[in-house]
Amino acid sequence: MTAPSKPTDESSHASGFLAYDALSGDQDSGSIISDAKFTADTRTDFYDRSLTSRRYALVGVAFSSMLSCSCIVAGIVSLANHGVMGVTVINMLPSDMDETQMELRREILALGLNLIITLCTECIGFVHNISLRSALASESRLRFNTNLRLLTAARGWRNPNGALLNSLSAVLLIISYSSASLVVCLDLQMTPPAAPNGGIALAGLPLLTLGVALLLQMMIALSGMRAVKILTWSSSSFDLTAALIHHAQLTPITFRCMRGVSALDVGGGPARPSETQPSAWHAHPSIRKVVISLWGIVAACAGWAALVMYLWGKYAGGGTTFSSHAALTTQSWLFIGYFTASSNYIVYSMVDLGIQWWIVLFVNMAVVQGPLTLGLHCSELIANVIRDERQWRCATKKKGLKTATNPVTPIFTHPICLILFVAKPFLHWMFGLSFFVKDTAENGQETDLAVVMMTAQIWNLCIALSIFACFFTFVALRRSRGPQPAAYGHLQTLANLVDEWSPVMWWGHKEDGIPYCHAGTSDHPLPDVKMDCVYAGSGAGSLAPLS
Repeated sequence: MTAPSKPTDESSHASGFLAYDALSGDQDSGSIISDAKFTADTRTDFYDRSLTSRRYALVGVAFSSMLSCSCIVAGIVSLANHGVMGVTVINMLPSDMDETQMELRREILALGLNLIITLCTECIGFVHNISLRSALASESRLRFNTNLRLLTAARGWRNPNGALLNSLSAVLLIISYSSASLVVCLDLQMTPPAAPNGGIALAGLPLLTLGVALLLQMMIALSGMRAVKILTWSSSSFDLTAALIHHAQLTPITFRCMRGVSALDVGGGPARPSETQPSAWHAHPSIRKVVISLWGIVAACAGWAALVMYLWGKYAGGGTTFSSHAALTTQSWLFIGYFTASSNYIVYSMVDLGIQWWIVLFVNMAVVQGPLTLGLHCSELIANVIRDERQWRCATKKKGLKTATNPVTPIFTHPICLILFVAKPFLHWMFGLSFFVKDTAENGQETDLAVVMMTAQIWNLCIALSIFACFFTFVALRRSRGPQPAAYGHLQTLANLVDEWSPVMWWGHKEDGIPYCHAGTSDHPLPDVKMDCVYAGSGAGSLAPLS
């Protein structure tokens, strides 16, 4: 219920703003007065250091290191025994199994490998994100709780969290997914006069590349962790804000208890409540870049599909060495396509097999798959910023705002995070249906490497990416309703809005005053703010108007 209030007369507002101007002038030349009330001197655990998150992350990094070392060892052994084009059979299949069933077994194993790689890269990425966040805070450059991890860097080229190693991490992330697409293949044992017998095999060079890529990502993340002092491992913007204030790396600014993140560059402090708040698009500058990049990926995918159709139309009559004879029709347009004569595709084969052709394949996969990998990575920014804002807006609800969060809970409790968690493997899987390498081995040696582009599946991927981009564009443009100022995980804004810290907080009207009222947080429910009053901060309402 909205607390009753009396309209504030305009003359008191005008004189009050003169008082604000006078004090703000003193504030510029002296120290900044803080409205926040802390118990830091008597109770140092008023924010969660989230050591549980650290344990989870380090366990994940340890698992990643074991996996990477296993891939490196297995890759070296395969190269030593079978050469550059050699493969190692790990599972022989029954002789009566047809090729479709063999391909299904292969795809299941490839999907499992991709899921394991995703788990490893997420754990490594969490450690890298926490260390980068702490490095930016130590340089007084940390503005938001969530940042573009691979596209934001600390100062110094030799810094583990600097631009050079961050760029290398981005390249290694792309190589990890590209290598996974080349590791698993079929090996046909040609032993006449017996019938050919197939088996699932692992290619040595891609396996070695995968191991090295994971190991280097882990080393960069751990070196970044050791290079900075990490105040908290929590992903909560409130734990981070409280930690920065506690360690004097962030200072609340007075007269801004009703100013959201979009008003940072606007002069003035006291303000009336607003019925609607700005969107994430207007509040976070990087959000706009992410949304534009998502639509750029959609346009590139559509251009890719159009190019494949053009090439098919140009070379369809020249035989099956480059393209199929089957046209793209409603009958051949399937969600899951197969590499058959009735499919519409283009293909180019690697004839002279050797190390140079592996390099060409890796470059092909990285160039085509790289934008999708980075686009999905950047989409985490939108999901996490909206997650931070929804957590803050819980302060006006019945149960209040709980500052501490479990590191695993947000993935399953926040719908946007859950959608992104599901969309990542799904879109990568759809990409695998559109663009894949058909590699076949005979008697332990790669004999055929062919890059296949399926026309219908590329258009399917384009449609799925369009839906994904539309959803995240809508989320980024959606405006929150209610007088509670929007923060979107902006640390300075949260420091200005939260004046009393507790494990569970409520936000609302706290004090009446002439000419200013005060809104803030408390450890108990508060009444709604008064829409016809001007809010400045604690102590501002007792200022004597200047004549």
